[in-house]
Amino acid sequence: EVQMVESGGGSVQAGGSLRLSCTASGFTLDDSDMGWYRQAPGNECELVSSIDTDGSTWYADSVKGRFTISQGNAENTVYLQMNSLKTEDTAGYYCAADILSGVTACDGSAWREGYWGQGTQVTVSS
Repeated sequence: EVQMVESGGGSVQAGGSLRLSCTASGFTLDDSDMGWYRQAPGNECELVSSIDTDGSTWYADSVKGRFTISQGNAENTVYLQMNSLKTEDTAGYYCAADILSGVTACDGSAWREGYWGQGTQVTVSS
């Protein structure tokens, strides 16, 4: 069975840090481009960060310099280290295998079953 499970979300004060994890089963992460998406109430789904199969990374301008994506192949896990968190980072965060454009809702409907995680909530308070 293919699935991805996120963990590591929670509540933190502004300026704090969290590390999100996304562990895959049923497939090998390093065979896919991996991404973290997020959606806050009233906002569209946005790609926050991605890592390609060759290890190249990309970050949205809003998180550049604060977030770091990495991958542990032995653990078959992709991580998102989030530092200097801001209240505007509050959102549901989702990991995905394969990066798709034009996604407006973080509901996983555009992905093959199992290649989209269930999400983890990050809440940053002032």
